[in-house]
Amino acid sequence: MAVNDGKLYHGSTGQFLSDDFNPAGGSAGSHQKIVEWLNEASIMTDTGKKGDLLSCVIETIIHKEPTLLDNFLHEVIAFQTDRNAEIRKLIVKFIEEACKKDCELVPKVLPNLQMLLLDSSAQVQKRVIQAVIQVYRLILQWISKAKVITEDMQAVWNIQSTIKKMIIDMVDNNNDGIRSLVVKFLENLVLLQTYPEPDSQRRGNDFSLEDIPLGLKIARRRKLEEEAVTVFDLMVKFHGSPHISSANLMACMSALTLIAKSRPKFMGKVVAALETLHTNLPPTLTNSQVSSVRKHLKLQLLNLLKHPAVADFTQNISALLTDLGASYQEIAKVYPKPEELRKRLKRGSNSSADFVNKKSRLESANIPSHVNTLSAVTETAIDVTQQYITERLSPELAADLVIQAMAHLPDTMPSLFSATYTPIAKAGTQSQIKHVARLLATQLNAVNLGPGASLAKESTTGTKMEDDDDEEGEDTKRKIPTLITTEGATPVIPPPPILQLLSGKHPKKKLLKLAEITTPLPEATRQRMAILAVQRILKTEKNALAGGVLPLYSKMIATLAATFGPAIRSAIFEYVCEDISKRLNLVLSWLYEEYSYMQGFNRMPPALKPDCKPEFNYNTLLCDLVKTVILRIDLRDRETLLYRLYLEAPLITDDAIEILKELCCTEVVGLTILQELVIRRPPRHLLYLNALLRHSAHEIPQVREVAISCVVVLYERGELQSIIEEYAIFYLGFLRLPKPPEVLFGADRGRPDFSDTWTDEAIKACLYLYLVLLPINQELIHELARVYVQTGADVKRTILRLVEQPVRGMGMHSPELLKLVEVCPKGAETLVTRVIHILTDKAPPSTELVARVRDLYQSRVSDVRFLIPVLNGLTKQEIISALPKLIKLNPIVVKEVFNRLLGTHSEVNHSSPISPTDLLVALHTIDPSKCELKCVIKATSLCFAEKQAYTQEILAIVIQQLMEITPLPTLLMRTVIQSLSLYPWLIGFVMNVLQRLILKQVWRQKKVWEGFIKCCQRTQPQSFQVLLQLPAAQLADVLKTSPDLQQPLLEHVLTFTENQRAHIPQAVMDVLTGSSQPEFQEMNIKTEPQSPPELTIDIKEEPEDISEPAPPGME
Repeated sequence: MAVNDGKLYHGSTGQFLSDDFNPAGGSAGSHQKIVEWLNEASIMTDTGKKGDLLSCVIETIIHKEPTLLDNFLHEVIAFQTDRNAEIRKLIVKFIEEACKKDCELVPKVLPNLQMLLLDSSAQVQKRVIQAVIQVYRLILQWISKAKVITEDMQAVWNIQSTIKKMIIDMVDNNNDGIRSLVVKFLENLVLLQTYPEPDSQRRGNDFSLEDIPLGLKIARRRKLEEEAVTVFDLMVKFHGSPHISSANLMACMSALTLIAKSRPKFMGKVVAALETLHTNLPPTLTNSQVSSVRKHLKLQLLNLLKHPAVADFTQNISALLTDLGASYQEIAKVYPKPEELRKRLKRGSNSSADFVNKKSRLESANIPSHVNTLSAVTETAIDVTQQYITERLSPELAADLVIQAMAHLPDTMPSLFSATYTPIAKAGTQSQIKHVARLLATQLNAVNLGPGASLAKESTTGTKMEDDDDEEGEDTKRKIPTLITTEGATPVIPPPPILQLLSGKHPKKKLLKLAEITTPLPEATRQRMAILAVQRILKTEKNALAGGVLPLYSKMIATLAATFGPAIRSAIFEYVCEDISKRLNLVLSWLYEEYSYMQGFNRMPPALKPDCKPEFNYNTLLCDLVKTVILRIDLRDRETLLYRLYLEAPLITDDAIEILKELCCTEVVGLTILQELVIRRPPRHLLYLNALLRHSAHEIPQVREVAISCVVVLYERGELQSIIEEYAIFYLGFLRLPKPPEVLFGADRGRPDFSDTWTDEAIKACLYLYLVLLPINQELIHELARVYVQTGADVKRTILRLVEQPVRGMGMHSPELLKLVEVCPKGAETLVTRVIHILTDKAPPSTELVARVRDLYQSRVSDVRFLIPVLNGLTKQEIISALPKLIKLNPIVVKEVFNRLLGTHSEVNHSSPISPTDLLVALHTIDPSKCELKCVIKATSLCFAEKQAYTQEILAIVIQQLMEITPLPTLLMRTVIQSLSLYPWLIGFVMNVLQRLILKQVWRQKKVWEGFIKCCQRTQPQSFQVLLQLPAAQLADVLKTSPDLQQPLLEHVLTFTENQRAHIPQAVMDVLTGSSQPEFQEMNIKTEPQSPPELTIDIKEEPEDISEPAPPGME
């Protein structure tokens, strides 16, 4: 079911009503059913179903059971506060129907209607206006039929008057539909509150002012009629509004036409209003709307031409129809027949004579002046002006007017003219001349020019002095026809004498010419006197302020400065500059005066010939004022003055902008002014924005930083984001070029000397703005990667160095950074590595970042450097697998790797997936086929350098774990020796290790054996006891390799007692004494890689390749 203006359509509830509701069942059944429907509607949330239920209730109590109307009136009206506008419209419909059904209910429901008129929904307001149109007629009929005026009637009349005023005020509402309905209400009000005439077009059950009793106190005829006339004038004014919409205009046209047909006394004003509309269509209408309005105007004029009361205006309407393109056949079809015209004119004359006889007691026929006065106002202002023009519109004058107007014609034909122009059918004929004169009269009257305007003023003054009596006012109005009669008709009142005076020839008066009786002054004297006069005027500023006429004083000074010569301008300029802070308002008035002359709003007096063009004067004044303020460094509010000059001046010229650009290079106030200009002057915001963007790459840090901050403020507003981004990307693109462009250099950029190579300053100039925008719009990172690929080594290094701060601002969880790591454009590996390094420098890598780096390393980029920033996010096994590649890198990079794994030199404490012990053991167990021994030695040396991580306890654990490996690691003894050199108090632990190595037959691995000997050599005399435990052959090999051990070892043995020496094997003693040299037989042991001759290997510092960017974190 649907609800539309309270009408019930077929649906579920409607079917229920027709099936279950039985009118024959009596009021009791209906009452119960209505109660159920109201209860259901009050708790119903579905708007459609609620409307269906209320429609059922309204249908029942209005049409089926009207006896229940009073019982449920307030229950139904209670729904006027429902949230849904459709329900509230339904209640308005119910109030209207209830009033039609029983006028006695009006006092109860009218306040509700007044409240609904203030509804927030425009649809509800429109429905209320529609209802008031009907209710107002019912109220007039109800009060007119009453024998006694009750208090309820008085209250209803007061509320209705308030509603009437509210609706009249809504003629300026923003809603187009509301305005159209207000026009309809005004039309109804005029028809209800005026008298019908014999020629009035009548409708069934019509109501008018003559139906209201004469003795009715609350609704007096005279006041109602005066109100109707005022409302009618309001409609005419609204009809002629230059900003009226096409829909409102056509609605108002139709309303005026209906009023003219129903109340012929308004026919003249309606025709005049239509004539004015024809010559002054609203400029806001489009071509299609102009076409629609003209068609509608043509239709209304054809309807008027059919009316019998239009006899006096047939020629005017016919001329208008011809202009609107109506054919002769169309006009002839509706044109009144000659017999009807004659009857109408005769009837009009008789009725006028009878009317004068009836009211002869109010007039005196013996006073000719009074008759003349009445005669002078018989014609309207337009008719008077038309007659005046017709008498003087000769072909010569018409030609002069055309020639004068040629200078104001546009170069191209306006579209509005081409849409409304129709060829002149009867050019040169008397009727066409009268029509042209009437068009001109309409235009002149609109601006209060011509004799008709003066006559209208006089008649208005005379009208104010008329008596307020109802009948007398009515008689006077009827005596003054609106328009003059047509040719051939006998006028009722003779033509006014004033027209004869206007058309007659006046004697010429001799004018007094001042030049003939005075002697001209010398130019210098006149100039000096003018300056002195202006100076005296300038000194009256305090008097003007005290007298409250300072605005007039400022206007006078501004006019003098703008219209007189350079000397006057200079004197006034010096005056305002003496205290420009207090006289800034006068300065701005002067600027606006100059601007008015420049734009043509004001015209220079004919006696004053301008010395320069207005554009030059305005530009010179503005620039001189700005320069004066800039040079006055001592001014306390100098910045405020500059702000006001630039922000309050009507136009900022190009020269003034150049001055502002120069100021920006030295003072940041110019940059903030540019920012405000971008916001407050949209028509030229691109010019100001470009000037601001230029300084975002300035070499002076203070200028650059303020410019960038201003640009960021504009960027965050949203309107200029795309333009600022394009500018930043444009400058970033310069880095692709082999040499920097000239646009980066110049005095206004802070780099006066041109360079043909990319310097660090030039590279930064292309990156400043882009990198600031990067954290705000993170998608820009991909453009940076694309440009990075195409740049040279110097540019790459600078980008890697500057990208740190914006990347930190983006954060590790940035989707765009993760996307960049995932796609990693070819050639941008170092940039991506740098980005990852920055993200993980002070925080552990996130799971998403580790996953993307791992996928990138495994699928596309095999460079192990990608893993360095996320090492702490990898598993222990992944780190051990990558160690052979990692230790092959630059020693500085390897040191960074160990720093990350060991957690040293880091500001953030985080757990490492591999312990220091496991790392050093893993280095000793690297497969020699995957990495040279030299790289492993360098890596272990870096570990030993980290004393914070490798304490003596850690090293002891490492050596213990290495002892358990079979075969023994090649670098075991080197690690033992280095541990002992770092921590000498490990000597006991080392002696224990050496003894265990003897048990493991260390001599079976040549390189480890060599290290064993070296360790024993360095740890003497503590190692003597270990050497004595060696077999004789192995001891002989030790002494052969290190002969310097033999004598100290022998002396050590000789210090033994006889009992102690008895425990030393004889073969060993023979080796020590040199009496026997057992042959050392080399065993078949595992082939080991060749190690350097010296176990202590110095780490070689390799020079960096300057053509390659530094590794991440080591710029």
